[in-house]
Amino acid sequence: MTDAVADEPAEAGAVAVYKRIFKEVLDKRPSGMRLRLAHAMGKNRSFVSQISNPAYPVPIPVQHLNTIFDVCHFPPQAKAAFLRAYARAHPRRISRLTEGPHERTLTLHLPDLGSGKRNAQLDALLQEFARRLIAIMQEKE
Repeated sequence: MTDAVADEPAEAGAVAVYKRIFKEVLDKRPSGMRLRLAHAMGKNRSFVSQISNPAYPVPIPVQHLNTIFDVCHFPPQAKAAFLRAYARAHPRRISRLTEGPHERTLTLHLPDLGSGKRNAQLDALLQEFARRLIAIMQEKE
């Protein structure tokens, strides 16, 4: 057996290790956390289910890690274990976690407008407003 073939299951196993930690944290959170996390990442709930399931080899994109830590309120020990496992699985990606601009999540409580379409329009409007405002604030003169 070649080393490359021997390493493939180890890589898949490394992804499963950090996903198990993520799943354990999620399972201890109140119901609705997956949906709240999906909204914070701009994704749908099935994406969160996929990236939190150790049976799926799909890695968690590094750009979502800080959002996951913030929204799910990772305990310090779980976060440290997660980051160690993530670094083993993706040694080149982990450096991107500390590079570049950092984001934070803000949760707004809005009225239900009585229509899924109107609620989605309001959500899209506020997200676009935030993106444009940040772009203006980050412009260099």
